[in-house]
Amino acid sequence: MTRETNAPYSYDGLDRVIHEKARLGIMTSLIGHPKGLSFADLKRLCGLTDGNLSRHLQVLEETGLVRIDKSFEGKRPLTTCRLTGEGRARFLDYLAELERVVRDAADVAEISDRDPLLNPRGA
Repeated sequence: MTRETNAPYSYDGLDRVIHEKARLGIMTSLIGHPKGLSFADLKRLCGLTDGNLSRHLQVLEETGLVRIDKSFEGKRPLTTCRLTGEGRARFLDYLAELERVVRDAADVAEISDRDPLLNPRGA
């Protein structure tokens, strides 16, 4: 991604769909499980209610980031959620942009810690 020189801290790569707290948790949970996770496991890992998880999964599915499969395990329904190829790629791009945010913030903090005009606590 190219960085806009007039707005170096605009962070256009922070995907708004992923950046929401619950969806970030869902994506983080799923990235480590290529075969997917059951709805119940995902609910537990993310600390969400059935309704909240369902709604966030719907958003992720509509944007092509997550695939939801419904099947049966014996006579019990089983919902399995997994990242799509696009979802994995977009999440990795998002993480790279988030790393840039952290590096930029650390760099700016380090500069301000050394500059007595920017650091009122003094050096």
